[in-house]
Amino acid sequence: MAMYLRRAFSYRNVGLVRSRSSSIVQSRNFFNIVCNSSSILCDSQSYNAAIVPGVDFLRESRRGFAKGRKSRDDSGSSSDDVAVDIGPAVKENASAQMDAAIVALSRDLTKIRTGRASHGMLDHIIVETGGAKIPLNRLALVSVLDSKTLSINPYDPNTLKALQKAIVSSPFGLNPKEDGERLVAAIPPLTQEHIKAMCKVISKSSEDVKQSIRRARQKALDTIKKAGSNFPKDSAKRLEKEIDELTKKFVKSAENMCKAKEKEITQG
Repeated sequence: MAMYLRRAFSYRNVGLVRSRSSSIVQSRNFFNIVCNSSSILCDSQSYNAAIVPGVDFLRESRRGFAKGRKSRDDSGSSSDDVAVDIGPAVKENASAQMDAAIVALSRDLTKIRTGRASHGMLDHIIVETGGAKIPLNRLALVSVLDSKTLSINPYDPNTLKALQKAIVSSPFGLNPKEDGERLVAAIPPLTQEHIKAMCKVISKSSEDVKQSIRRARQKALDTIKKAGSNFPKDSAKRLEKEIDELTKKFVKSAENMCKAKEKEITQG
């Protein structure tokens, strides 16, 4: 049995060798036919030279593809480093913060009593009614009868007494009187002591709002600084200058508001 197996394997090997040799001969004959038809002298050396460049071509093609892919990756990564214009967003945020400081200042100045009647001077007064604490401007409509007289018209007549009590308890020194379903409050003249105290309050409010505006400026400058190389230096300098101009504008607005309020107090 073993002998038959050895013979079978030997016949198989011989067959493989013959098939390989025949395929090589066929390929060489085919190559010689092509070369003869195109009048080119080809020998075994030229045959080998014709085969090797094909392998080199494939290798170089793969290399070129890899380089091309790398260059595309490099170009993609460079696109991530493109500078982004942060100018509009920085200016908008800084302006919004500065404007909020001015709005807060305006609200605080309306709370300061002067020698003249004004619509919003009673807005911050808290009225306790029905077990709840509610701002006066949500319970009544305040109007100016003349420069020295206020009219308080409650939306609900049942809150008239609570409104009167809250106004008397406020630091304004007002003593409103009932007039039908409304209250009428005369604005007493300011004393010199009261005028000085109010001017100090205005000065303090002015400094507070300026600090808020400068903090908004500093935040904007910090944002520009953090951008670093992603934001061009020329654009950064121009943006810093615009932020400084914006800061001066809002500071000037705050100063004008406070001066107008002081004038209103001192001149009555």
